Amino acid sequence: MSVPLRHPFAFDPTYGLDLSALLAVPVPAAPLDFDAFWRARYLRARARDPRPRLKRQDLVHPAWTVHDIAYTSTGDFPIGGWLLLPRSGVVRRGLVVGHGYGGRDQPDLDLPLTDTAVLFPCCRGLSRSQRPPLSPDPAWHVLHDIDRRDAYVIGGCVEDLWVGASVLTTLYPWLEGHLGYAGISFGGGVGALALAWDDRFDRGHLALPTFGNQPLRLTLPTTGSAAAVQAYERRTGHALDTLRYYDAASAALRIKQPMLVAAALFDPAVAPPCQFSIYNALKGRKEIFILDAGHFEYPGEAEQKARLLERLRVFFHAP
Repeated sequence: MSVPLRHPFAFDPTYGLDLSALLAVPVPAAPLDFDAFWRARYLRARARDPRPRLKRQDLVHPAWTVHDIAYTSTGDFPIGGWLLLPRSGVVRRGLVVGHGYGGRDQPDLDLPLTDTAVLFPCCRGLSRSQRPPLSPDPAWHVLHDIDRRDAYVIGGCVEDLWVGASVLTTLYPWLEGHLGYAGISFGGGVGALALAWDDRFDRGHLALPTFGNQPLRLTLPTTGSAAAVQAYERRTGHALDTLRYYDAASAALRIKQPMLVAAALFDPAVAPPCQFSIYNALKGRKEIFILDAGHFEYPGEAEQKARLLERLRVFFHAP
């Protein structure tokens, strides 16, 4: 970022760190039973029959046919979303796409992919998967059952992605081991937690990923969902009892698949040092795409995002 961005925030969204400092942000220690906790959840999710239901939309698009999709996740939670299928050619790969904490109101039709079935699930409580008592407001959603490690809503959202992978392999059994994952912000954080345990995914993309380095995340000023968690921590002093098990950087240490991470140097909603902690934790083949900013409009944003889309096209079509 050659020129500092002008902004209205009472804090510095770069947190005073340049790229070299961000690439040195460490990874927090995970609980001793971190692996056991997540492996047990993964096995339970894999045992779930998702019972996918599809309904084709009338939308006409030159590359895709668009379907409404519903399936049943863990705890019998109903999940809604969309499935894109290539209008021509055959399905050779699958992709699960996670959304930000604002949810999503439609699938992304500009993905530069071919021969790919693309699933856009809405995680429990959000967008097409709204259901009481979960709030669709990120500031409340992120706190739901935070005082109960095994029931915390973020764990259920990770399971929704695993069951989403099962939807694709149920519909197209030959996609086992040929699935990708792409998620932004909230979807990047839960995506890291999902990828660490599921070898049906053979590569992943995380953009502006949240939930990284939870001890640090609790200390940095922010406009994002972390602000609600910080307020909870000030009231109770117990947030880390749960959050240490939901640390995307700790999960990233366990990711073996090739990864492409898009991380920002300036971000008021997801602190850059927490994003880079996730990237720094990756031990396998990894690439990074540096964005000048995240969750904030900036000069050259459209050009950077166009270059990232081209990078994604190559990444997800690589052998």
